[in-house]
Amino acid sequence: MSPFLPLYFLAGIFGLIIIISLLRSIRIVPARTALVVERLGKYSKTFNAGLHVLIPFIDKVRYKHNLKEVAINVDPQDCYTRDNVKVTVDGVLYIQVVDPVKASYGIVKYEYATTQLAQTTMRSVIGKLELDKTFEERDQINGSVVQSVDAASDPWGVKVSRYEIQNIQVPQAILEAMEVQMKAERERRAEIARSLGEMESRINRSQAVMEEVINISEGEKEKMINVAEGRAQEIRSIAKATAASIRKIAEALEDVGGEEAAVLRLSESYIEQLNGIAKSNSKIILPVDLTNMSEVLSNVKEMIK
Repeated sequence: MSPFLPLYFLAGIFGLIIIISLLRSIRIVPARTALVVERLGKYSKTFNAGLHVLIPFIDKVRYKHNLKEVAINVDPQDCYTRDNVKVTVDGVLYIQVVDPVKASYGIVKYEYATTQLAQTTMRSVIGKLELDKTFEERDQINGSVVQSVDAASDPWGVKVSRYEIQNIQVPQAILEAMEVQMKAERERRAEIARSLGEMESRINRSQAVMEEVINISEGEKEKMINVAEGRAQEIRSIAKATAASIRKIAEALEDVGGEEAAVLRLSESYIEQLNGIAKSNSKIILPVDLTNMSEVLSNVKEMIK
């Protein structure tokens, strides 16, 4: 047996260790991944995507981070609203490592710390709202949680992109009370709608009656105007005819023998009228003596003049 055999064996083991160390010092980093390297216990560098070589026995990969956005479930938690109603809320938190060094040395287990911070912030936000508002303003609640958690997690190298509430669980007694309230609200709205409909119907009927009365009055007014215009036209026609006849009589009186003819015509008409008013068993008083024709003719001439 050769005395150098143990030395060969040790040299082979040492060489194998060196080869394995060299192979392990070669690192291929995938996309969206970061490796935090320490040299002799201190931070040295960060390896991003690509091929990298470590110094054997000196450099060591201490932390490995996924730079993709990650969804983390936030466990259900009990919260009390502003009106002292207990609700159970759970959600999903979306975070992303933006600084691997801060995520490695800024805090231990940043995912756990971020979810705890989201829970405490959620309790604070829910406590400022009444029960009805917790269902109506989910976007506001999510935004408040994201803003608070993102600001607090900035020293940890973590970016909080959004938070979404999954469920808001309310005790059964509160649900029944809310159902009664919503039913009463629906009935109130229905009653208001019916009253508005009746009011509009009454307004429409009154407007129709008013328009009918206006139309009737307008028709009566037009009728009265037409009648008045007809009467005025009739009066004008009679006046024109009377004036024309008077002019004819005046012209006739100017002719030779016109006055004597007028006296004769008026005398005859005068006698006819007296004959008409004279009846049996009646007494009349005459202003002249009918037997005295000269007096009658004299009176007629005076009337013509």
